[in-house]
Amino acid sequence: MRALIFAALLGAAAAIWTWTAPGDPALFPGQAPDGVEIHVLDNGFHTDIAVPRAALEAGTGPLAQASRALGPGAWVRIGWGDARFYVDQSPIGDRLPDGARAFFRPGNASVIMLDPEPRDPRLLPAEDGRRTLVLTPQGFKRLRDRVEGSLALRDGHAVIAAVRPGDDSRFFASTEHFSILHLCNHWVAGVLNAAGLPVRPARAIVSSEVIASVDRAT
Repeated sequence: MRALIFAALLGAAAAIWTWTAPGDPALFPGQAPDGVEIHVLDNGFHTDIAVPRAALEAGTGPLAQASRALGPGAWVRIGWGDARFYVDQSPIGDRLPDGARAFFRPGNASVIMLDPEPRDPRLLPAEDGRRTLVLTPQGFKRLRDRVEGSLALRDGHAVIAAVRPGDDSRFFASTEHFSILHLCNHWVAGVLNAAGLPVRPARAIVSSEVIASVDRAT
């Protein structure tokens, strides 16, 4: 009996680990006359998405409004993370206890980072953790809608949760919660999946899997 239970648990774990959330290849054709180029950026443990600011600000929703309030930059880097650990820039060694809290305590508040980028992300070599996707306008709209759907709103506007001194990035309150089961890379994988990219959600616990999702699809 124990062997059957163990086998069932092992099978369930394997199914979760290998499960792929299907995408829609028609939303990222590789080349399109009206395509929107985005870049997935990996620093070795955390992923962000760099998007053209003009495309992000199309429309009148709270995400477009939040982007318009940022400092100068033709691109906007979008990220997500724990409301305290993600914003803190003190040495990582001093933040290990807080990192454990963010990983293992359920229900942690989270934030969406919007960081205006004056530098063109296309200048970053692929070897340094950059991957490029060209989305159709519909694919980019789905990406934008997924990010906007994560924003916590007050009177229809995004709520600034944190600002770092001397930093142009802004951190907006999110409706989602951070934990070991829903990390920054899980969130980015979900945003890319909304834009049509097939992803393996469980494996997206590491940033390399997010990059691998782009590589497999393109």
